[in-house]
Amino acid sequence: MGVFKAYDIRGVYPNELDEQFAYDFGRALVIFLDASTIIVGYDVRHSSPALHKKFIEGVTDQGCNVKDIGLCSTNMLYFAARREHAVMITASHTPKEYNGFKPCRKGAVPIGSESGLKEIEALVAQKKFPDVKKKGRVTTMDILKEFVDDVALYAAGIDRKMKVVVDAGNGAASIAVGEIARKIGIEIVPLFFERDGNFPGRGPNPFLVGATDALAKAVVKNNAEFGVAYDADCDRVFFVDEKGILIQPDFITALIAEQLLKQKPKATILYDLRSSKAVRQRIETLGGNALMTRVGHSFIKATMRETGAIFAGELSGHYYYASNSYADSGDITLVLMLGLVCSSKQKLSALAAPLLTYFASGEINFTVKDKQKVMQRLRERYSTGTFSDLDGITIEFDDWWFNVRPSNTEPLLRLNIEADTKALLDAKVAELSNAIKA
Repeated sequence: MGVFKAYDIRGVYPNELDEQFAYDFGRALVIFLDASTIIVGYDVRHSSPALHKKFIEGVTDQGCNVKDIGLCSTNMLYFAARREHAVMITASHTPKEYNGFKPCRKGAVPIGSESGLKEIEALVAQKKFPDVKKKGRVTTMDILKEFVDDVALYAAGIDRKMKVVVDAGNGAASIAVGEIARKIGIEIVPLFFERDGNFPGRGPNPFLVGATDALAKAVVKNNAEFGVAYDADCDRVFFVDEKGILIQPDFITALIAEQLLKQKPKATILYDLRSSKAVRQRIETLGGNALMTRVGHSFIKATMRETGAIFAGELSGHYYYASNSYADSGDITLVLMLGLVCSSKQKLSALAAPLLTYFASGEINFTVKDKQKVMQRLRERYSTGTFSDLDGITIEFDDWWFNVRPSNTEPLLRLNIEADTKALLDAKVAELSNAIKA
């Protein structure tokens, strides 16, 4: 089934994923987990209520109880998942016609392709669900206050009135972020707070070109400390500084690491392999143990548990915390960034400036017929460099490096390049682009 991805389940509604699928998935998940209770939440997409209803029907028909937290963010769902197995109905940052499911075990442990999704896929395909003597029951849960109190625990260092612009992107962020702001005593200027599954403000993905333009203007207009843009389900965040300039997401990894290493010196911090060399160098300068990881939330969370890492950052705007059951949280990241700017007594642009050491291409996507063949050709062409196959292929030279990896969610090959000079970067972008297209 094409909707089962490496990290979660995702597809176009109703062509690839519909109510019948939601029902079957609910029954299959109960069997796989041998679950007695599952927590369920859903995002603002127009198809979410229908999928939510049928998923719960499938779960209860298989004899499992449901704790329904209703409309929520993925951050809230992961918080609730500390207690029970859980499922978030969402397609994260993908276009409005998509939807999907993010299942996790108790403790917010993700279920990915290597930890159960393949087995669940087989159960859904077989449609052989054993009869049960007693159906499960449904109860509702309101976790908002408890969730807000938990996020507020990260507000150390905020000792003055601060103002930030928050772009909720018409998604789930507006459910809790206003309450968080009131709890920790900061002022927010709301942007696109109306929850709407059509995402009319700027779309569900704040990392697209031009998506943070309105946020940048609002930050400058309101003389705010900085601006933050959430994706549709609230687990990814992107920041613009007080001048309205977008901060590279991997630089946020380094800045958050600085905050956390003050509390736990010499701790292990993970950064994904697309991150700038400046991130690793900053973590090591601060005394931390910097480890590279492959891309994807299920892989990163597993690596954090294996290595004892306290924090991990991803170029896609995901930031993971051991203290948050190793789950990603845009809300915790916002609060920590507020604390950093406040305690440092510096502007965000000044904090990020020392990281502007190298020149990066950003992620460039290519549609190719044979991903593996292209990657093998690149490996042979650049065989004199230092090679890694942690995720796709990464090849490093003294003054530049690149990574090419197949997307786990889309039919694309993704290229990232970093170089010591702008001229070298431009040359390598052109060179590799031609090689991939050839």
